[in-house]
Amino acid sequence: MAPDFSVSTEAIDDQREVVAVSGALDMLTASELKSALSDAVDSGHTRLVLDFTDVSFLDSAGLGVLLGAVHRVHSRGGALVVVNTNPIIAQTFAISGVEGRLTIRTARAEAIEALDQNPS
Repeated sequence: MAPDFSVSTEAIDDQREVVAVSGALDMLTASELKSALSDAVDSGHTRLVLDFTDVSFLDSAGLGVLLGAVHRVHSRGGALVVVNTNPIIAQTFAISGVEGRLTIRTARAEAIEALDQNPS
């Protein structure tokens, strides 16, 4: 784990969980996020908020983990909403073409609300 990177989780209920990421999400740290997301889904949390509010950098490895999580959650009838306020991360989403595959909100409360409104 990189010194400025962390992943924390907070269960809201039996189906919903927030996974918050801080620092640079890259090839050195992506496996830690993948593990946290897998643990969440394996424990029955298929409605996830992925909070990128404190993400400072995102590369293709991080995007791969994100897209893998979206696919895994959707295949189980769930939903994943990303919280992002960083314009550089938003640009990465747009340039990579993943923006259209994601539900993105600018605040955690909005993302939780979007989970409740999004059937999958």
